[in-house]
Amino acid sequence: MANVMSAEKRVQILSLLCEGNSIRGTSRLVGSQIRTVLKQLVAAGQECQAFLNAQHRGLKLRHVEIDEIWTFCQKKERRLGFFEKSDPELGDQYVFTALDQDSKLLVSFIVGKRNGETTQAFIDDLSTRVVSPSSPNAPWAAKPQLSTDGWQSYPGAILESFGSKASHGVIIKNYAEPETGRYAPPELSNADRRNIQGIEHVRTICTSHVERHNLTIRTFMKRFTRLSLGFSRKMENLRAAFALFAFHYNYVRIHRSLKCTPAMAAGVTDRVWSLKDLVA
Repeated sequence: MANVMSAEKRVQILSLLCEGNSIRGTSRLVGSQIRTVLKQLVAAGQECQAFLNAQHRGLKLRHVEIDEIWTFCQKKERRLGFFEKSDPELGDQYVFTALDQDSKLLVSFIVGKRNGETTQAFIDDLSTRVVSPSSPNAPWAAKPQLSTDGWQSYPGAILESFGSKASHGVIIKNYAEPETGRYAPPELSNADRRNIQGIEHVRTICTSHVERHNLTIRTFMKRFTRLSLGFSRKMENLRAAFALFAFHYNYVRIHRSLKCTPAMAAGVTDRVWSLKDLVA
């Protein structure tokens, strides 16, 4: 008869991963093999992805901030061989994230290369989750506002997915000495805000909240911690790990400033979930 892992141990494994532990560290703490921990991670990540896809629909959001966070899979881009460079699942990877400014809900995300194709897929997915006015002639105050950085693929992707049913602004932050920011953030000299479509007040263009959320990602996901050995070896594991993080962040962890979970603040759920709910 095959061994079946208890629900309590599965919850313990997932809890340790959600609190920022590495795969090897988790395997040592729970006394399981590395491949067993990875198996639980992938299974849970797939369940989380399906759950988030179903739950995050018809969201009425005022202002969504968009950003990308860097990581890598198996090896960094400059270490790739000639034939490895043609594999999209090796080397530098980016996670595109969309964060609701009011509820701090992580609305949508996608993992892949930082290119036009991934950007378009990400914005297409976001457009299916956020409610836009049925008429393109609706007042701009009734349309969701999207704030992005200066990545060149955003304007075209947003125009194709949202058309004139969303407003879009770009903020480009300039730093006094960018080269000094390897271990500490460089000093911000100025911010250039640009109205791409329908922004009434350019001062409302902001990506500070989603950039702060990158710190949360690096804190609670070993795969995004710089100068460590916790990087991903397979894209399947990276995608599963981020889906698990997104579920835990949105539904389980209470946001300190909100006094509830982001999903509760956004009206997606009326209770605090737990990893036991996921395992069950």
